[in-house]
Amino acid sequence: MIRKKSRREESLDHAELARLLPAPGDPHLSLDRHLLLEEHLMNEIQPTAPAPAPSRRALLIGVPVTAAALAGAFAFTTLAGSGGSGTTTATPPPVEAPVVPIEPGSTAQLASTVEHIAAAASASKTPEPGPGQYIYIKSKVSYLSVSHTDTDKPKTWVQPLHIRETWNSPDDKQGWLDEPGYQPKGGITLDSDVENHLGAPSYDYLKTLPTDPDALLKKIYKETKGQGNSPDQQAFTTVGDLLMEQVAPAKLNAALYRAAAKIPGVVVVDHAKDAAGREGIALARLDQQTGDRTEWIFDPKTYTYLGSRAVQVKQVDGVKPGTVTESTAVLERAVVDAQKQRPGAHGADA
Repeated sequence: MIRKKSRREESLDHAELARLLPAPGDPHLSLDRHLLLEEHLMNEIQPTAPAPAPSRRALLIGVPVTAAALAGAFAFTTLAGSGGSGTTTATPPPVEAPVVPIEPGSTAQLASTVEHIAAAASASKTPEPGPGQYIYIKSKVSYLSVSHTDTDKPKTWVQPLHIRETWNSPDDKQGWLDEPGYQPKGGITLDSDVENHLGAPSYDYLKTLPTDPDALLKKIYKETKGQGNSPDQQAFTTVGDLLMEQVAPAKLNAALYRAAAKIPGVVVVDHAKDAAGREGIALARLDQQTGDRTEWIFDPKTYTYLGSRAVQVKQVDGVKPGTVTESTAVLERAVVDAQKQRPGAHGADA
């Protein structure tokens, strides 16, 4: 399953899904019904074209689903895609999403915190990829899988934490994704002929963006007009997507943070934890429509970017407040000389 950056949800045929599911309270599901349910679920959450980042929003099921049925459906999922070994692999069953205390955000320290983050970004020694090289990003991630309401017991399910590795050429025309358990064994190609833009940026494209925060933010609002749940939320989302699986010039990184601080609704959350368990301070914004708060997490001492988290703040569609629906941690960023090469190794698949 190849995931996109899109936050949009797809519509769900409740009548069809209800027909495929067992009656409430029945823990048994035959193999053929497992496969039917799996096919229906995957059709709902599987995008149609390659893209480097996964979708965050839930597949919402409004009929009762037993844990055994849900786990069984994913246990029978197999993956096979272009560019990989062709070997199918089982998708790990989702796990119940963790729930954390909701810490209120504040604007009191926003200006000073952003300046610390921007200064750290400006001083960082960002690797610059050359012709024939690849940007390598290794992350630990967990994304939303399924949310369902079973009478008075709503539950949200997420992927188990797992490793995700990407390789992208500076022009983003060539790439590779390896995400064991969620892609075919060996990975899939990310080769693309899509013209670069803010929603699909390459390193070469990022070098053309303005490094003045006001000019940068104006461009973001202009090019994302009509997208997302609101102009402000989409602007924040766009900046966040540029931070995830990409290397950007140091001056642009600093400008992105300063631009984000100008978006209404952005706050500082003093305590947040990334997917690797690292404690940090976060820049965050609440999506009023979905009720979840996206948090970009930084080291509290060095102010380097650690990862991100999405926490449900308001109950929407049965997702309880405090539910962590997304968690990421950037473990390594580097420039390597070959696709599928890992830092410190020589040659592909090293």
